[in-house]
Amino acid sequence: MLLGCVVGWSAPPDVPAKKLQRQAVQTLRNYVLTQATWALQQAPVTVTSSTSLRSAGTPHDFFSEGDYWWPDPNNPEGPYIQRDGLTNPGNFVAHRQAMIRFSRIIGALASAYKLTGDEQYVRHALVHLKAWFTDPDTRMNPSLLYAQAIKGRFTGRGIGIIDTIQLMEVAQGVLVMQNAKDFTTTDLAGIKNWFAQYLTWLTTHQYGKDEMNATNNHGTCWVMQVASFARLTDNAELLAFCRNRYKTVLLPNQMTINGSFPQELKRTKPYGYSLFNLDAMTMICAILSSKSDNLWQYQTPDGRSIKKGIEYLYPYVADKSKWPLPKDVMYWEEWPVAQPFLALGAIQFSNKAWLHTWQKLEHAPEVEEVIRNLPVRNPIIWFN
Repeated sequence: MLLGCVVGWSAPPDVPAKKLQRQAVQTLRNYVLTQATWALQQAPVTVTSSTSLRSAGTPHDFFSEGDYWWPDPNNPEGPYIQRDGLTNPGNFVAHRQAMIRFSRIIGALASAYKLTGDEQYVRHALVHLKAWFTDPDTRMNPSLLYAQAIKGRFTGRGIGIIDTIQLMEVAQGVLVMQNAKDFTTTDLAGIKNWFAQYLTWLTTHQYGKDEMNATNNHGTCWVMQVASFARLTDNAELLAFCRNRYKTVLLPNQMTINGSFPQELKRTKPYGYSLFNLDAMTMICAILSSKSDNLWQYQTPDGRSIKKGIEYLYPYVADKSKWPLPKDVMYWEEWPVAQPFLALGAIQFSNKAWLHTWQKLEHAPEVEEVIRNLPVRNPIIWFN
């Protein structure tokens, strides 16, 4: 059976939209159950499972390093130097990998629970949720002081907040499973308390303020995460703030009249960054739309909207050879995959072509860079 979902409001879908959603669920069903079987076999791995000598934090602090920063060949022991778009394979990535793994596990278990109603998925999800958020021996501190550090330059940066987009499907999974019999009120309160503390840090620490004010995908992802975590913690004030920021800052300042994102197009990976930012804006609409404030239908006075963004990028997803700009310097061949903007947009706007393209794309990417930049990998838990 397909259980009801809990996040995001949309206008009652017409028959074509309902049919497209059923097709999307059917496309994913076998994959979801296979992933859930894998997830049931996994033991928790949190930030305390690995450490780096380059981290200035404690064993409970998340640590990562700036992707595009490398040792200086003229001064190997000195501060790192930047090579934009080129990922340094020597960076510490264990915490990032652990969080991605955690996201995959909870996303798979929540999806399987939504499909079947089987509480074994909830029971195992709680093992991981408690390890990350409430067990004093293994929990992660609810802050991101040491993310995307740069050797010799910064012990952490606001830009590192983008790493916790991986917690979105964790928060969403909790929403899907929270009413299960095996999900105790004590467990739910502890998990929500962790996210409430993290929201306080995201909105009051200078790193969070810096990320909020970023003018590219980082600013988009700040709103996306804050919206997701605010939804879980019932923070109406932050939900309203994020809705307003989408309408008055993100959409008018990042999208042009034709639906493209100039800040992403000027990067060394214009294609991948455009996909990423459109996915993030789409998720903002999915999370924040309400009966009285439907962001899916919102447009600026000059016509910028999430639909316009999908319409701009879709032809280059359906046929990447039409892309008019230079190829990305890395991972050009690995994109696109089954981007969430296609599935969620297809259902919202009853667009069969978008869904059919999504169905044909890769739903189980294996390249780490792609997985990291595809934080929404389980559309079923986002469907209404």
